[in-house]
Amino acid sequence: MYRLTFIHCRKTTVMAEAVLDIKQWGNNLGVRLPAAVAREARLHVDQRVRISVAGDQVVITPVDDARLTLEQRLAAYDPKRHGGEQMATTRTLGAERW
Repeated sequence: MYRLTFIHCRKTTVMAEAVLDIKQWGNNLGVRLPAAVAREARLHVDQRVRISVAGDQVVITPVDDARLTLEQRLAAYDPKRHGGEQMATTRTLGAERW
């Protein structure tokens, strides 16, 4: 059960607040965001978020879902970090034909 409160702030901004119970979700803990809170925070289904702790508060921050271009992905590729060449061998590993 939750209690939903709307607080009217300056510049006609509305803040949605809810008091929720934390539940067990597999080996993790979880809360369900009420639609009004999600709407106010502009969150949507399947959106990636970053969860962090600031003092005694849990902070949920949306992650920018901008898709990288091929050029951006190649620029971020580090052979040392990613194990060098993808195919370090020249011998056939499966049904490939060269």
